[in-house]
Amino acid sequence: MRENEVLLVVDIQNDFCAGGALEVPRADEIIPIVNRLARQFAHVILTQDWHPRDHQSFASAHPGRRPYETIELDYGQQILWPDHCVQATRGAEFHQGLDIPHCELILRKGFRRDIDSYSAFYENDRRTPTGLCGYLRERGLSHVFLAGLAFDFCVRYSAEDAEREAFRVTVIEDACRGIDVNGSVDEAHMSLARFGVEIVRG
Repeated sequence: MRENEVLLVVDIQNDFCAGGALEVPRADEIIPIVNRLARQFAHVILTQDWHPRDHQSFASAHPGRRPYETIELDYGQQILWPDHCVQATRGAEFHQGLDIPHCELILRKGFRRDIDSYSAFYENDRRTPTGLCGYLRERGLSHVFLAGLAFDFCVRYSAEDAEREAFRVTVIEDACRGIDVNGSVDEAHMSLARFGVEIVRG
């Protein structure tokens, strides 16, 4: 392991795992893989979806709309999701099998009611920063490895933003799982390739 490397573990929370409100298929399979990977890194950061109950990305906030429909909001297109990862609920908690005691930072995202946040670096308006970029630079962490949920949304957008910000980026694909909404996994692969993001198996 190198001192400039960091493992970014994305959204391994109950609502994205088996039986959760927004279950990612086979999500639980990655937990032992991520735990093993984390032991190989001196620096680990966890992200946590942390939505208010009336978040604008929830279908329930838009009468007559259903989950997985797409609407236009002020910042562009937004897929509507089932209510998930609501602040201070069990669904928002990390999966109990996640075992990373040396995690140095928990970054909460999606807590602004009117804007969703897939990326760990920017809200979905592509302008509002989370502060992670500055944190990594101040710590001298220049190579970001990513694992977690979901490959085709929060992992993908975090990887792309890290690349935009001139970090070296590696996605560990077997430590991720995707939702696959209307071909979003294939789209993520193509987009990551365009960005030049390295994809490996752990």
